[in-house]
Amino acid sequence: MAVKISIIGGAGFRAQYFLRISEALPERFQIISMVIRDLSKRITMQEQWRVPAYHSLEELLKYDQPDFIVLCVSGSQSLDYLLKLAEIGIPVLVETPPAPDMLGLELLHDKLTLTGARVQVAEQYQFHPVQEARLALIRSGKLGVVTETTVSISHLYHAVSLIRRMLGITFEEVKIKAMRFESRWVNGPTRNGPPEEDRMIPMQRDMAWLDFGDKLGIYDFTKDQHRSWTRSNHLSVRGERGEIFDNRILIQQENTVPLQMDMKRVNRGEYENAEGYFLQGILCGEQWLYQNPFAPARLYDDEIAIASCLAKMADYINGGSEFYSLSEASQDHYLGMMIEKAIISGETVIADRPYWAK
Repeated sequence: MAVKISIIGGAGFRAQYFLRISEALPERFQIISMVIRDLSKRITMQEQWRVPAYHSLEELLKYDQPDFIVLCVSGSQSLDYLLKLAEIGIPVLVETPPAPDMLGLELLHDKLTLTGARVQVAEQYQFHPVQEARLALIRSGKLGVVTETTVSISHLYHAVSLIRRMLGITFEEVKIKAMRFESRWVNGPTRNGPPEEDRMIPMQRDMAWLDFGDKLGIYDFTKDQHRSWTRSNHLSVRGERGEIFDNRILIQQENTVPLQMDMKRVNRGEYENAEGYFLQGILCGEQWLYQNPFAPARLYDDEIAIASCLAKMADYINGGSEFYSLSEASQDHYLGMMIEKAIISGETVIADRPYWAK
């Protein structure tokens, strides 16, 4: 039976991910209603997606009883909704970041985490197929103890979440050095779509080194890099016995014979294959590192990752384990803010164990 979901803030681009996923996987996820305060947007979204839309949470709850709510509002707006939903007892999957600043993050810990509110955070990057494959290889132990990772994929808390996952870091103290390099490059796609003209624009590349003592995370990101046609995303992981460099895997075995392998995406629907077009999984040699749990739905990687958040949330509200808690989301946002502080100050910044980890 499909899990029943309502969305608050249903007119934004993030909310439409959930609507597309529900449309592609109706047997698993059913969006039953939305809260959209703006009247014109409410009418447009209701007509486009054929989902009832209401002016307020109170109005929605008169008509619907969702299994959980997806909260797609800004960090500054989310706190009031989170407190209200916790009081009512409705589980929430909230977007990143869950609060805009340290005061808000600490308040979430006091008012929600410590009181047992059922809240998880929709941080999807760790659930991208390629990241799931890399993490599976790390968990296999073939790299030995992992000590370094470089993440050049997305901004601040998204990247920090991957750094912590790849290194196996929780809430440890970290020393952060950072810098900003300014240059010009050709404009490319943004959230609003492809460029309408070819022109040069100023750009900032931010780099940070997160020293956890025995482990090192390197952050490297330029605005809109993850959408760019002329800049590549990159992730590497180094362990005692080998490394992952994007899709390339190098390992020295105990018999001293080196392994050199590639992670290969396997798509159906290519050439003469008539099974439909979808990602089946990611192979490494003879082993599946990742198999798409939503096949044969036609979803792209970011949608697969967000669908994973929905599936894990459905498990969580039925007694399953946490998958990305408020404490973890707070930690990643905290370290992201500390990276920005190190960039602006030009000094080494110490990020202590935070309030929610003590």
